[in-house]
Amino acid sequence: MELQLSLVQTSALAMVLLAFGEFARRRVGFLEKFCIPAPVVGGFLFALLVLVLRQTGAAEISLDTSLQTPAMIAFFSTIGLAGSLATIKRGGKLLLVYLVACWSLAIAQNLIGMGMAKVLGVDPMLGIMAGAVSLEGGHGGAAAFGPTAEEMGVQGATTVAIASATFGLVAGSLLGGMLASFLMHWHKLKAPQKAGVREAKQPVGAGMRKLAGGGGSAGGPAVGEDLDEAIKQPGDEISNYSSLLSTATVIGIIMVVGMLLGDWIAEITGFSLPAYVGAMIIAVIFRNLNDKLKLIKINDDSVNLISQMTLGFFLTLAMMSLKIWELANLAGPLSVILLVQLVFIVLFSAFVVFRMMGKDYDAATMVAGFLGHGLGATPNALANMDAFNAKFGIRSEKAFLIVPLAGAVLIDLVALPWIVWCMNLVA
Repeated sequence: MELQLSLVQTSALAMVLLAFGEFARRRVGFLEKFCIPAPVVGGFLFALLVLVLRQTGAAEISLDTSLQTPAMIAFFSTIGLAGSLATIKRGGKLLLVYLVACWSLAIAQNLIGMGMAKVLGVDPMLGIMAGAVSLEGGHGGAAAFGPTAEEMGVQGATTVAIASATFGLVAGSLLGGMLASFLMHWHKLKAPQKAGVREAKQPVGAGMRKLAGGGGSAGGPAVGEDLDEAIKQPGDEISNYSSLLSTATVIGIIMVVGMLLGDWIAEITGFSLPAYVGAMIIAVIFRNLNDKLKLIKINDDSVNLISQMTLGFFLTLAMMSLKIWELANLAGPLSVILLVQLVFIVLFSAFVVFRMMGKDYDAATMVAGFLGHGLGATPNALANMDAFNAKFGIRSEKAFLIVPLAGAVLIDLVALPWIVWCMNLVA
């Protein structure tokens, strides 16, 4: 028996699954502890149901996911709108240093992925899917670039990317605090009492409750209260109908121009530029021009709201349409690639990032966050830092300013073009 769901039915089901995922992650300790995004919870459960029905011969379910692409383009437009150069200036030199570490990691993850794929005799595109796409990019990046890779002829790319992102999410949550604590012990460091920190009066996990569940391209600018406060400007208004309408209009125009940019570059150079990357580039340009010329007031709350909704919707659709059975023949090579990626980021964090950031308590906190978003998502980074700081009773203000800004927004300014270039290289 074959069940075909229409566009409206598929979209309604996606919203139900998204709402269920939000409900479940608030009530299931494991989901909340590891900051598993709501779209992953609801969408993956449906994908498991589809697998069971298919393997037992009971039914095959077909979905109409036509709205996934527009929602994805809108989401990446919100990432671009958050890429203000003024934000980098507020973070100072330390933010730039941390950004260099993040960009270096994204570059290395793709090089490792492609290299290991060649050694193991699998398509290098799958190595990219198990690289910066899913690790620095999280589930959002996996859901965005997986279908693009499949359009280039690589079967199972989305499934590999989603599986890699899930592995990274859990690994990053488990290892972040452990590595930071080890560095404190190994270097005989003590938590400071004054400079750059304040007393951590909240319990572990406090302030993490409203996280959107994404990071890097998984979470965009909507990663929770810490990032909201970090980029909030004096005089910012609360989102209302008027600000939401003007912001949505700007995003709509950016989407159209971004798609035209992608088509134009492909026609002139033969280089495939996904529409969502073109939209993000246009959004970054518009945001920084607008900051100078004051053409229109951009309400960050409205941008965050649109970001959360579009991310949740498109990622749920991507998870719902996941073909889990395609992973069977790739499980072995994928496990090896991910293991090498894991070893690299741990060594890179301990011997490079920790030293770059100053070899102190703030640096150890940032290492916990670096592993969180370098393998999973920005909420995981925040949760890692929150738990690590609670252990010592001192909150690192430097880390809570720098890590969310870099991991959720600014890393994509280099990571996404790098991913696109690598995909065109091996296509």
